[in-house]
Amino acid sequence: MKIAVITDDGKTISQHFGRAQHYLVATVENGQIVNREMRDKLGHNHFSSQPHEEEKPGQPHGTDAASHNKHLQMSEAITDCEALLCRGMGTGAYESIKARNIRPMITDIADVDEAVMAYANGKIIDHVEKLH
Repeated sequence: MKIAVITDDGKTISQHFGRAQHYLVATVENGQIVNREMRDKLGHNHFSSQPHEEEKPGQPHGTDAASHNKHLQMSEAITDCEALLCRGMGTGAYESIKARNIRPMITDIADVDEAVMAYANGKIIDHVEKLH
């Protein structure tokens, strides 16, 4: 199984999906991490020159069509993964990742290896209350 984690340093899960610079993709086999691969990740800065839609009152953050397209571009690098672990994310990004058939998980675990193994062992909690 391949599990993506948003990170800037390869060791700590980043606080925010959109601002993270990289994905660490961990391959888990037989209860162990057997491979780690750092992949570049598009972020908010890559889209700064593109038009930005104003959010409508009562509409969750990042759920408009333009944002969905950006989230799909941001997740293009991890389409071979079954899950994405992060410590913070907007509702729109969360739903866009799910639309790609990747399971987004908002965790309170900061350590990459610990979170990956918690997911692999079915012991991670998805803190959807932290969506913004």
